[in-house]
Amino acid sequence: MPKGITHFFEQFNYATLAENALRVGLVLVGAIVLYMGIRFALSRFESRIIKRMEVRGGSADESRKRAQTLTALIRRLVAILYWFAVFLTLLSQIGVNIGALLAGAGVAGLALSFGAQSLVRDVISGFFIVLENQIRVGDIATINGKSGTIEAINFRTTIMRDLDGAVHVFRNGDINEIANLTRDWSAYTFNLGVAYKEDTDRVIELIRRVVGEMREDRDLASAILGDVEIFGVNELGDSAVVVKGRIRTKPSLQWSTGRAFLARIKKTFDAEGIEIPFPHRTLYFGEASQPFQVSHPETAANDGGRI
Repeated sequence: MPKGITHFFEQFNYATLAENALRVGLVLVGAIVLYMGIRFALSRFESRIIKRMEVRGGSADESRKRAQTLTALIRRLVAILYWFAVFLTLLSQIGVNIGALLAGAGVAGLALSFGAQSLVRDVISGFFIVLENQIRVGDIATINGKSGTIEAINFRTTIMRDLDGAVHVFRNGDINEIANLTRDWSAYTFNLGVAYKEDTDRVIELIRRVVGEMREDRDLASAILGDVEIFGVNELGDSAVVVKGRIRTKPSLQWSTGRAFLARIKKTFDAEGIEIPFPHRTLYFGEASQPFQVSHPETAANDGGRI
């Protein structure tokens, strides 16, 4: 073995190495145990938030979505700060001067801050999105013209999955418009067209009857909130009188309720003889042409050329 390597191992302090390894191991074990306790405390904190929101009159589903969104961000922030502190503690245990390291990191952070303005804007925007309860994980929303289910709200980005399964990632600082379709309650808005010969008062009465039957249905009653709202005759179309109304539902149940309503209203209108018109077109070919005469050399002498 070369003399340099031999000299290195001779000067190597195995006792110090074992002591440092023991310290690092104890720090890691203690950090893991403590972090498990922190996660348990955050879970209890989430449960308490849900109970407090329910006591204040919020629904269980709404309270759960908001609490999960808040605690998810808190978990990420705590994890980043906690494991960074653990990393610095490990460095100090093996003899690294963390004071100088922190000073250097502060200078580097100051230099990077001038080039990370968009990152700071994303983080601040994401903070206010959660603080103002604009959207929560599990909500169905439209963001910058794209619609889908909110799957995650991070410090920098918001992740949405649309109906086709595509995942859209929005930087929080670039979000200009949010339309939450499932905040507190939802609604199915309908525009029913009937023939001009139909009595609109009778049509409205049948609509109320259909929604009333749906509220008595065990499978649909829990989704509908209150009586149907009939706004009245909304349009006199080319071939139909349009009656507009709205059915309020629990969040995200407006589409299934609407499909059930349309199926029932079709059967009821058919049974009651209410015509649901479809567009009609009349083709005009112009006035009938007058008869005319033609001549043929062979027949002109016999019949005068009339056809």
